[in-house]
Amino acid sequence: MSEDFHRIRRLPPYVFEHINPIKAKARAEGVDIIDLGMGNPDLPTPDHIVAKLQETVLNPKTHRYSTSKGIPGLRKAQASYYGRRFGVKLNPDTQIVATLGSKEGFANMAQAITAPGDVVLVPNPTYPIHSFGFIMSGGVVRSMPAEPNEDFLRSLDRAVRHSIPKPIALILNYPANPTAYTADLDFYAEVVRYCREQGIFILSDLAYAEIYFDETEPPPSILQIPGAIDIAVEFTSMSKTYSMPGWRVGFAVGNERLIAALARVKSYLDYGAFTPIQVAAATALNGSDEVIEEVRRIYKHRRDVMVESFGRSGWNIPTPKATMFAWAPIPDQYAHLGSLEFAKLLVKETGVAVAPGVGFGEYGDQYIRLAFVENEQRIRQAARNIKKLLGSKAGQGNVVPLAVNK
Repeated sequence: MSEDFHRIRRLPPYVFEHINPIKAKARAEGVDIIDLGMGNPDLPTPDHIVAKLQETVLNPKTHRYSTSKGIPGLRKAQASYYGRRFGVKLNPDTQIVATLGSKEGFANMAQAITAPGDVVLVPNPTYPIHSFGFIMSGGVVRSMPAEPNEDFLRSLDRAVRHSIPKPIALILNYPANPTAYTADLDFYAEVVRYCREQGIFILSDLAYAEIYFDETEPPPSILQIPGAIDIAVEFTSMSKTYSMPGWRVGFAVGNERLIAALARVKSYLDYGAFTPIQVAAATALNGSDEVIEEVRRIYKHRRDVMVESFGRSGWNIPTPKATMFAWAPIPDQYAHLGSLEFAKLLVKETGVAVAPGVGFGEYGDQYIRLAFVENEQRIRQAARNIKKLLGSKAGQGNVVPLAVNK
């Protein structure tokens, strides 16, 4: 009776739980922890979105059960967003489902389409739900390279030819969490062409579509590729774009068969988000892009401050083109520790909390994820604390040029 349940046995201990007790102990001892670990936005939700929530919640009719696939106005707002942003036309009745954040959408899509033993191709490192949603559903995960390049395409072909049974789905995530890699339409076109030929579904996580720093290259949607709608569903989230992480609003859009499967599973599990939240979310999507541009500006500034100040401290961090994260190689003198032990050391010795790369897959174990969730002053303080750990030679003219993730 003491054994873990079957599905629980398939899940390893959540690696971030190794860091949380150390943070809690340090805080209890009065240490000021600068937390760059969890991607939990610290920016306030824009006032007009909060005002719409307050207005709507005063109507008692909105306190009743909502609808699991999302109220019509919210689904129409998401369809309008895709039309404006990507030039993609979607039917809000059959090609869009509102989810309780993209994480819930991914997990329930996995539940909807996965039979025991089904093979799914997942980047490594990647956001944990991309793998564990399928593992919890009885699937088998085969790792893929995370970077969208020729090696990825060769690995895709090799994985399909050598997997028994044949994979049912491929997971994509660009801009990527945690690596911040970005993909272009040429890459998507090759992946769509291949997966259509092989009869493989594509599940694309586009949660960071609006957190990018090169105004000339906004991240595209895979649904912009002709024929992608035949095999692909894309997941988006309002958490980072509108600083609404606790509101739990996201979307799945795309292939009607997959969307119908997700909607059916959700109909048994939830009644959707609280209606006033959905109304406020529709207001956000239908409103001005100025609030998105401000969020983007703040994260870009924080990114630049982190890259500059950490570089002067002796830790050279590649400059991400998108997302609210930097994916940083562990400094050479501590590389032998691996990401978990190095993350523990940082908390204990510097008061800086980070996310160990191994939490995103074994191929991330030589990296640390740093989130832009503290203000400029706190980021600079973190850099000063880390400089003491890395040694007195840091920042004395030995900083190498900054690399850029491609």
